[in-house]
Amino acid sequence: MSINCAAVDRLIDSMSFTQKVGQLNQRLLGWKSVERNAAGRLVASDELKQEIDRWGGLGTLYGLLRADPWSGQHWGNGIRPEERTEAIAMVQQTVLERGAHGIGVLLSEEAPHGHQALGGTVLPTNLGLGATFDQQGVQEAEAAVAAELAASGIHIALVSGLDIARDPRWGRCEECFGEDPLMAARMCEAIVTGMQGEHRSKVGHGGVAVVLKHLAAQGEAVGGRNGQSAVLGPHDLHEIHLPPVAAGVRAGALGFMAAYNDIDSVPCCANPWLLKDYLRDQLGFDGIVMADGLAVDRLEDMAGSIPAAGRAALLAGVDVSLWDEGFTRLEEYADDEQVVAAVDTALRRVLELKAMFGLLPEDGADTAAIAMPSADAIAQATADGREQAKRMAREAITLINDGQSAATLDDIRSVIADAQAGPVIVAGPFADDFGCFLGDYTAPLPADEQSSVYRQLVARLGEDRVLLAAKPSDAPADQWARSSTVVFVCGSTSERSYDSEFDDNGAAKAVTEYGATCGEGVDLSDIRLPWRQDDMLGEVAALTTAPIVSVAVCGRAHVLTDVLERSAVTIWAGYAGQYGPQAVADVLVDGADMSGRLPVTLPAYPAAIPVRYNDRQSAAHVYKDAAEPILRGFGYGAGSLAAVTFSEMHADTQSHPGEVLVQVTAHADDHGAAGAVNLFAHVSGGRRIPRLAMLVDSVYMDLNAGERRDIAFHVPCDRLRDVGDGQVQVTCTLDGDSAHTVTATLPGEY
Repeated sequence: MSINCAAVDRLIDSMSFTQKVGQLNQRLLGWKSVERNAAGRLVASDELKQEIDRWGGLGTLYGLLRADPWSGQHWGNGIRPEERTEAIAMVQQTVLERGAHGIGVLLSEEAPHGHQALGGTVLPTNLGLGATFDQQGVQEAEAAVAAELAASGIHIALVSGLDIARDPRWGRCEECFGEDPLMAARMCEAIVTGMQGEHRSKVGHGGVAVVLKHLAAQGEAVGGRNGQSAVLGPHDLHEIHLPPVAAGVRAGALGFMAAYNDIDSVPCCANPWLLKDYLRDQLGFDGIVMADGLAVDRLEDMAGSIPAAGRAALLAGVDVSLWDEGFTRLEEYADDEQVVAAVDTALRRVLELKAMFGLLPEDGADTAAIAMPSADAIAQATADGREQAKRMAREAITLINDGQSAATLDDIRSVIADAQAGPVIVAGPFADDFGCFLGDYTAPLPADEQSSVYRQLVARLGEDRVLLAAKPSDAPADQWARSSTVVFVCGSTSERSYDSEFDDNGAAKAVTEYGATCGEGVDLSDIRLPWRQDDMLGEVAALTTAPIVSVAVCGRAHVLTDVLERSAVTIWAGYAGQYGPQAVADVLVDGADMSGRLPVTLPAYPAAIPVRYNDRQSAAHVYKDAAEPILRGFGYGAGSLAAVTFSEMHADTQSHPGEVLVQVTAHADDHGAAGAVNLFAHVSGGRRIPRLAMLVDSVYMDLNAGERRDIAFHVPCDRLRDVGDGQVQVTCTLDGDSAHTVTATLPGEY
């Protein structure tokens, strides 16, 4: 919908200062805006009515459909999929009836890996999506999620994507696409284009506005401690943490969320350079900046008071608050010219966003004519989302070890397929667990949609063939001796229970002994597998001579050294989403290919961290007690592309000004292959210590059996050197394989 600027001007002129401030607030938790009457019907709560009356309207409402342990909403009390239309209509109608200007409310929802609502699609978490290296696939998956949100009457999707996994101790690594800025940038572009359409074409027309989070450098926090200081210089800030931001702006993102952390002591929510000079002036961003939950109030120590915290955030460039009190106290600055002007600027951005969704009254009308959700459209969009979740789960599965012992994956598949072979024992703490695959920010799924690796193998091989042994003692010794294969499901989980304790922003506050070991608020000082799983695997290995397939379900770069040593085959599954168990069974029973690649570096030792592939100095042979600190490198994947051969690699610096063109020919074997081929570069001759390697391009291929295809990598020169560098030499390597390397020289430019 086009924006009528004159109508926006008239609305601004007609509003009191209190009403203007109200449009910038997102204080009310959405699930508290509705309640059920004696007949069980949804009605507007007194809290919703009081909030509307206080401000003469409502700016943005957060999480109306959210369901999870923090909100306390579940299938027994939350808004079910068939009730979304009723709930949305009731809230919007209440806002229009009680508001002063006939303006609808923007509805925002969490969608970090699918819609966090009852019945919502659950994609793999970003770390799992990052393992696919499939930008187009992520775009299609996010488009399906956006269609579900839009059909449900939602306007804003809050989506993780900007964070870079720099330290595996950080509990929110699962929300990162990995440790590489180029891949994160491409995935952010995929999110925005998928959800908003090219040039925002779907906004208000089957798509939603994206608020990308978190801005910026949250993954750089000291010691992996959530929300704490990022200590880094401007060059690394721009090279590692800001490329996804720039990509989001280029793709047309309508919003960014300012993070909790500070950068060199300046909080992101009160950083005018970050939110104004860089984001708006340099990049040309024209949407809204939203604060993270209660982040404005956390400025109190810096600003001196809650009202001053609200003022500091507003003047730094925050347009919309989230749950805090700081923005509600902006009324106290009605005589402050700076605040008055900043409120009008932020208000215009909010109203322009509302206009895109038809939430403003048309000329001559008293109230907006708001389109209401369609039950049929919700059902169709949800079904499409489920198919995308299945596909992305399959693509996320990554083979990181094969043939460690005499048995290979193909050997194990043959044994599993042999009905006369001994039992298949599914072991480990997550053998019959579903929640471990889902990640944080996930609504509960109905029982008939839940599964596990054990249940999937039973469905395909039969109850008589598959045994469950979550602990080694759960199966008798003779069964261990007879077993033909052991599938050991290990890793971590972000699953919260409804009796968990939470901080005021929803982060985990206290977890039980066998509770969440990843996710927001679950930072760890020891990144070995929790609950002594390495010892458990050792006990299993001592009980059987059968080959062990370990399935690592992980939301961070856990140390898997013992797992690889004791397993014939190791599969890394990230948090693959609701169809993760099926994807694992597809690999083991149906022979599905694995196209995934590691989105992070796996450390070999718990204290030799962090290690990143794009560090400037190697960690090898530094620690005298851990000479080789890297277990598996970024981009490692021994799956379907392992059989592809490459030849005729060469670099061209002449035919395409401003870029290096690297070409290579790929040859598929008799089975074909799919997956990403990555090009890394090392630069020497500039003015800085070079990174050990940089991912400079990635091409996703799908090759037929026996197919031969030429692949071209386009590497912009400005990714390889700084302005003012002299002549630099660039060494490009295919998938980290020194057998496929070319060198090019770039002339100096001053």
